[in-house]
Amino acid sequence: MRVRKRKGAEEHLKNNPHYVILNPEVVKGHWHEVFGNDNPIHIEVGSGKGAFITGMALQNPDINYIGIDIQVSVLSYALDKVLDSQAPNVRLLLVDGSDLTNYFADREIDLMYLNFSDPWPKKRHEKRRLTYKTFLDTYRQILPEQGEIHFKTDNRGLFEYSLASFSQYGMILKQVWLDLHASDFEGNVMTEYEEKFSQKGQVIYRVEAQFQ
Repeated sequence: MRVRKRKGAEEHLKNNPHYVILNPEVVKGHWHEVFGNDNPIHIEVGSGKGAFITGMALQNPDINYIGIDIQVSVLSYALDKVLDSQAPNVRLLLVDGSDLTNYFADREIDLMYLNFSDPWPKKRHEKRRLTYKTFLDTYRQILPEQGEIHFKTDNRGLFEYSLASFSQYGMILKQVWLDLHASDFEGNVMTEYEEKFSQKGQVIYRVEAQFQ
């Protein structure tokens, strides 16, 4: 999600160290201590303005959530939502999603979400797609055995590519939704993009993929 540079965004993040972990490499392997409990930890890579991660935290108080984004201004808006919600089970990271093993130990994360990732439609940019095999290598390392990735997008090309990438990697496609909002799926929490696209009548795709 690209947004205009927000004045004071960096200071906003620095002034809220309880929610924004500015040096996550220091707590690698100790995230349960950060949250102060042994609840499962779910992460969202590319958390945007925080609607999804905050909504999930409020809906599931017995799960810890970490929202990750590389853009300062975007993460500052996510922080606003977290502060407004006062959800105790959310933390935010200003880091690159390709470097997750720098911040999480092997098997430390229980589940991860990829929502409306940049499709990088040109073939020469394939390696930048968050469902490319090198990213899957990283996810597999920090997730448990049979860990899952829950992926949503409005981009049919990226969805088809991701289904193939998951399958070629040897993952199990547990369930696939070709029109999420027309299905009987319960408990869906929408991202900002999802709400915007669905209002325009665009189909939302979803898949739950599991490592073996």
